[in-house]
Amino acid sequence: MSENATGYQVLARKYRPETFADLVGQDAMVRTLRNAFEADRIAQAFIMTGIRGTGKTTTARIIAKGMNCIGPDGTGGPTTDPCGKCGNCVAIMEGRHVDVMEMDAASRTGVDDIREIIESVHYRAASARYKIYIIDEVHMLSTNAFNALLKTLEEPPAHVKFIFATTEIRKVPVTVLSRCQRFDLRRIEPEVMIALLKKIATAETASITDEALALITRAAEGSARDAQSLLDQAISHGAGETTVDQVRAMLGLADRGRVMDLFDMIMRGDASGALGELGAQYSDGADPLAVLRDLAEITHWVSVVKITPDAADDPTISPDDRIRGQGFAENLPMRVLTRTWQMLLKALEEVANAPNAMMAAEMAVIRLTHVADLPTPDELIKKLQDTPAPPPTQARMAPKIGTNGPRGSRPDGGPSMSTAMPSSTTAGGSTDVRGAGTNTALALSSAHALQRFPSFDHVLMLIRDQREIKLLLDVENHLQLAKYSPGRIEFEPTPDAPPDLAQRLGSRLQTLTGVRWAVSLVSSGGAPSLRAQQAAKDEALKNDAKTHPLVQAIFDAFPKAEISNIKTPQTIANEAEAAALPEVEDEWDPFEQD
Repeated sequence: MSENATGYQVLARKYRPETFADLVGQDAMVRTLRNAFEADRIAQAFIMTGIRGTGKTTTARIIAKGMNCIGPDGTGGPTTDPCGKCGNCVAIMEGRHVDVMEMDAASRTGVDDIREIIESVHYRAASARYKIYIIDEVHMLSTNAFNALLKTLEEPPAHVKFIFATTEIRKVPVTVLSRCQRFDLRRIEPEVMIALLKKIATAETASITDEALALITRAAEGSARDAQSLLDQAISHGAGETTVDQVRAMLGLADRGRVMDLFDMIMRGDASGALGELGAQYSDGADPLAVLRDLAEITHWVSVVKITPDAADDPTISPDDRIRGQGFAENLPMRVLTRTWQMLLKALEEVANAPNAMMAAEMAVIRLTHVADLPTPDELIKKLQDTPAPPPTQARMAPKIGTNGPRGSRPDGGPSMSTAMPSSTTAGGSTDVRGAGTNTALALSSAHALQRFPSFDHVLMLIRDQREIKLLLDVENHLQLAKYSPGRIEFEPTPDAPPDLAQRLGSRLQTLTGVRWAVSLVSSGGAPSLRAQQAAKDEALKNDAKTHPLVQAIFDAFPKAEISNIKTPQTIANEAEAAALPEVEDEWDPFEQD
């Protein structure tokens, strides 16, 4: 029957490969199968894996044809070049051969479906050399179905062959994989894909530009079926010569040149221009999510070109875009590109989930332009290192003692630091106050800093406020204070105290206060630690509570009961005060009369 009588056939089916020579981009698999057929080492089971549209099911049918082909004269044997004319070849390619059974595991997943196969393998092929079972999307089979197939798959009859196809090889049990020859079908390279599309377009007498074919190839992502389907759609969309602009509009993509303009504006920090370009593309029908996805693709491509310059020779990239991309790779630091990549990944997620995609895309562009001119961490460190340190000033050498009184006096009526400093006379007769003044200033500064810690409780408060949790726990549990004065601590450590407690406490206090602290150990005379004191208080409160008649009655009824916590009236009042809302001084009372 003619094509007009049977209806239109899509390009993906019309130009489906019929022999191993027609398979494109799978040279390694074809070579292995050719050698196996020539050496008569045909495996009992094959499994084909790869992304969609790379030829898994087609390869399975070609293998089935090759094993059952008898040649035009009916005397041929297994071959990698099936004739395509004998009854077996024609019936297999049309999917109606009685001995080549195709099963879709996505719709027949149960053990009952596999039981039908197990029961039928014992019967020889009706008209072909081998009885072949092609199971597509085999990873969809249930666990019980896989288990039921294992024995037959391991030791099938000589006239039975299994061919599996899957896109999710990780979901196939390893017990099944170990019984099959595995072939990984690769993504088709852009050069091979473009040549295939040109061949099909020529056969269809369709006019389509090379740029349009490159755009289709990039959108297909290595899938021959996707590329052929897009080509079929593009030929219908063009109604004549199909241009790259028509294909871009068909795919809903933004103009790559305009996306590169937007990328350039973002990298220059031109927020106004970038927002204007984004808005113009949105007005022309571009999807904000697609624009950001293209920006991420350009960022990735430029980063790869920067590391591997040969990556710029991608046939799917136009010459103008290639030149601009190489310029970006030369001028943009890798830190800027990686930062842009991370921000675009976050922006893609935000735009996908935002109630208004355009608003989210605009905010993402604003963020990108804002950080574009920020220095990288290494540039910032270098700038800080190159900046000369400011000269020492009197205000930094000696902190002010008082600021409210007149110059030369302190608030308490005493002389100021400048008048209190002893002076010395140099050989030239001038007065030099720098040496003695500095020592006096440091002494006064240390004394002033230590005035904030009149008791050891203030030291604990400082450690707690600075969130020094480990040091605070060690001090509360293991420090038995013997003597305290501002700047000096003497304590007796508990037997299980850390050996470096005194050193850590002194070092940390010096860091926090800017003043050196003398922390020393004594062998005796230390008061109980804070934790021991608190435990003694809690025990006293529990013993006091146990004398209450009501508590005694509870213990009589529940002998194994324990007092876990006690709250005093003062504790309850403090907690209530902390949880209470702040008072409003001038709260308006609607019932108050003037």
